[in-house]
Formats: sequence, C-alpha cells, structure tokens
Amino acid sequence: MTGSFIPPHGGYHNLLSYKKALIVYDATVYFCNRFYLRPDRTIDRMVQAAHSGKQNIVEGSQASGTSKETEIKLTNVARASFEELLDDYRDFLRVQGLQEWPPGHPYTKRMRELNGQPGADYETFRKGIEHADPEISANVVIGLIKVMTFLLDRQLSTLEHAFLEEGGLRERMYNARLTEHSKGKGAI
Repeated sequence: MTGSFIPPHGGYHNLLSYKKALIVYDATVYFCNRFYLRPDRTIDRMVQAAHSGKQNIVEGSQASGTSKETEIKLTNVARASFEELLDDYRDFLRVQGLQEWPPGHPYTKRMRELNGQPGADYETFRKGIEHADPEISANVVIGLIKVMTFLLDRQLSTLEHAFLEEGGLRERMYNARLTEHSKGKGAI
C-alpha cells in the first residue's frame, strides 16, 4: 500500500492476459475479413466478442482500485467473451468440414512453444494467423484463445485469493479511518 486505501491500479498493459487478448482481437479482425464475406453478421459477432474480452480486462483493471468485486466480475465477463469466441471458431471449422487440432498435433505443440516465448506478440504468430489455409488460421487463433481462457481462469483465482486475504475497499477504508483516529488520540 502507498499510504492510501486506494491501491495502485490500471496496469493492464502489464497483464499477460491483456497482451494475449490484443493478439486474439487483431487475429480475429484479420480472420473475419479474410474468411467471411460481408454482410455476414458472424463477422460483427466474432469481432465484438474479441473486443469485449479485451476491453473488459482493461475496465476490470481500472476498476480494481475501488472495487475488487467489479474487477472480478469484469474479468469473468472477459473470460465468457473469449469462450463465446472459441465456440465461433469451432463452428467455423465444423461448418467448413475442417478439424480442430488435437493436443498431440505437431502444430499444437509448436503453438505451446510460441506461447511460452517472453514478449510473444502478433508478429510471433503472424505466419499462422495469416496462413492461406483457413484450417491453420482458425486453429492458431483457437490455440491463442485457449491460452487466454487459461490465463483468465488463473487471474480469477488470484483475484479471489487476494480478496480473501486483503478484503475490499470498505475494509481498507475502515482500517484507514481507524489508523487516522488512533493517531489523533495520542496527540493532545
């Protein structure tokens, strides 16, 4: 704590979940523009799900200073948006008669390696995301979304634990007020 009952907040740019969400959003915009034809409403739905997921991470991070409850809720909304997006990619594969890569697939293993690289960004995955084969492109984004959902599940667990340990704004306000009150009693 910095002496204030409102802790530092809003550092979403440093969250791995946000960095991956940015890749998923950009990849989804590319994928939809490449493999769907306008005016297919699926484009808007998929891009909106990716955008909503990313933006809810931002909003939750910003709200975290005064409301852990809001941070948890918005992080969970982000998680739900990415799950919705994952289902859209799976629908695409199924309708096109294409396959989702199983966990043991060589490309799935390569995706895990790339995701483990520090500082991995869109450029790290560009070759797969922008591949001419829609099965490869969709599976690369699916792999990224699976990482996103894993990261958000971990983030939610961490937020829950932090809330149980530290409490919320009301507890911090109460404790800060008690501290200030006790300082005043000692000085006459």
